Amino acid sequence: MTDASAARRPLDEAASKALLARYGVPCVAEAVAASPEEAAAVAEALGFPAVVKGLGARLSHKTERGLVAVGLPHSEAVRGAAEAMVGPGGDDLEGWLVQPLVTGRREFLVGLARDPKFGPVVALGLGGVLAEGLRDVVFRVAPFGEAEALTMLDELRSAALLGPFRGEAAVDRAALAAILAGVSRLAQEDPRVAEVDLNPVIVRPDGSPVAVDALVVLGEAADPVPLAPVAPLALARLFHPRSVAFVGASAKFGKWGHSLFTNLVAGGFQGAVHLVNPRGGTIAGRPVFPTVADLPDGVDLAIVSVPAREVPALLPQLAARGVRSAVVVSSGFREAGDGALEEALVAAARAAGVTVVGPNTMGIINPHARVYCTGAHVRPFPGTTTLVSQSGNMGVQLLAFAEAQGLGIRAFCGTGNEAVTSLEDFLEALEGDDETRVVVLYLEGVKDGRRFFEAARRLGRRKPVVALKGGRTRDGQRAAASHTGALAADHAVFEAACRQAGVLLVGQPTELLDVPAALSALPLPRGPRVAIMTWGGGWGVVAADLCAESGLAVPPLSPELAARLDRLLPPYWSRTNPVDLVGEHDLRLPGRVLEELLAWDGADAVIHLGMLGRRASVEGLLASVRHADPAADPAFLAAVDRASAAYEESFLAESLTLMARYGKPVVGVSLLPDGRGRTLLEAPGLPGRALVFPTPERATRVLSHLWAYRRFRARAG
Repeated sequence: MTDASAARRPLDEAASKALLARYGVPCVAEAVAASPEEAAAVAEALGFPAVVKGLGARLSHKTERGLVAVGLPHSEAVRGAAEAMVGPGGDDLEGWLVQPLVTGRREFLVGLARDPKFGPVVALGLGGVLAEGLRDVVFRVAPFGEAEALTMLDELRSAALLGPFRGEAAVDRAALAAILAGVSRLAQEDPRVAEVDLNPVIVRPDGSPVAVDALVVLGEAADPVPLAPVAPLALARLFHPRSVAFVGASAKFGKWGHSLFTNLVAGGFQGAVHLVNPRGGTIAGRPVFPTVADLPDGVDLAIVSVPAREVPALLPQLAARGVRSAVVVSSGFREAGDGALEEALVAAARAAGVTVVGPNTMGIINPHARVYCTGAHVRPFPGTTTLVSQSGNMGVQLLAFAEAQGLGIRAFCGTGNEAVTSLEDFLEALEGDDETRVVVLYLEGVKDGRRFFEAARRLGRRKPVVALKGGRTRDGQRAAASHTGALAADHAVFEAACRQAGVLLVGQPTELLDVPAALSALPLPRGPRVAIMTWGGGWGVVAADLCAESGLAVPPLSPELAARLDRLLPPYWSRTNPVDLVGEHDLRLPGRVLEELLAWDGADAVIHLGMLGRRASVEGLLASVRHADPAADPAFLAAVDRASAAYEESFLAESLTLMARYGKPVVGVSLLPDGRGRTLLEAPGLPGRALVFPTPERATRVLSHLWAYRRFRARAG
């Protein structure tokens, strides 16, 4: 194979700018000179102070080689500078490029590269001498238009530089976005372009950006080759089997062939279950077929746990009996270093026409069909959240958390090594699954980044996609490769692709369930403004800080709202947002304040802290009183206990009613753990569920993700 790097051919700076100018990139006025004398004449025409650069397709690192002279005041200085470049340039020097000096306090870089997984990617960052040190860079997968380019500007950590700066006008955002969109269009229309480097793009004092240095590198097309897809209908059938055969069934406790089979039967699967083992006989009172050839007709799904070396030969046998779907639990393939055996599995599966999940997978679950077929005996109840995980252990732990928190599951799959069926296949299949309302991904790498991006973007327009990426660090990438064989893409590019596609990237496993819980229970906020109510001041301060750090706003109360709250709260309340209830014991007060905050047009969401969970505190108080004061009136204590319980139920019902009335999300933070272990709470007789977290961090992060998804939906139309 030809080395792609050997075929790369850089254009000289003048040719690079001529190409970029055709795509709307504003470049500094300049001219090429063939001699020092001609350079001086060109400078006279363009004006002083002038810049002279050595020109040549093979010239690189021109500044270090002494091939750039800046701020030359007259023609003699230009001639002298050009003559001085003859020696350092040597045979690589083909001429000189002469420009007027462009001044401006702000410099940016714009770049293009072709990522091996995602294809052409455009970068925007802080430029000039600070580019490498600060690494303030954001990315987008091409192609994209100017609307998407504008969002890149806001994501820079140094976005404040885009406003008025040290006496210079604000950056012309539309012009800078047009440069980004033009480079994106160049990548799409000319596959020969392997790389673009505009550094610096100087912002002039009037705010207009102009490219003063440019490099375009041509090369062989390096965009990724798409993988062969698995038909969505084939994947859908896999989760709705009428009959299942366990190939490698075992009577031994703890073996995969025993654990998977017993989980499916105990989970209430209503279809036929067949067992295959060369020894025949019976297992758990059921007959065992010695070979696949002995299976009856009509088996829809095979669960395979035989030794890895036997799997490739097994697949045509399954096809011969009409079995078209197989979940290969067996390990010992690429993840163990045997890539050749996995390639043999792929070839056998495609030749036989068998849809294969795995190998090295934890299994699948569809609670709606009572298909519980994983090594871990976790049985979440039916719901609308589908979980796809490249780590089986992580997946089943999340399923257990979901069950504890009251989050129903539409389906689960541990994708394993993704030898035949990839994460991208599942995303495409879920586009047509109306029972899936939210998609949750745990992933450590993507095989086809471009296909992942496009499928996630299409899916995200219809239903939210929430993802946790393992392997974000070098150590994490090494761990991911060791346990799944996944190849982790550059995280910065992956993260940018997810943001562009509307995928809600989370940083912790708990968020993988918190965000779907919120999406299933709450309306999306119409803006980033949060009103906070708290039973004590400290939590409100912490919550306000967390909101600011999560991209949310905590606006001051309007005078009209403050006046209405004056009639409810004592004279010494803070008159600020967060609204501190200052420990008032009137149990009707929280509901009244909550309604005022939801009715306020200055807030898009409400976080309440300490309104729930008080019952646990009251129970502790009552226990202490009964122990310390035998003479305490039991009737009074019982009345306090009933009032506490009634308050919890009343506020929960009131918050659900008000959230439905005003169409704004309400998120709670419990004062103390109450033993329920759930974040989703229901009120008898009322539709919907309330969302209550044990910490303000989880509450603010969830609202931040909901607001991000609302913005994506608005951009995506």
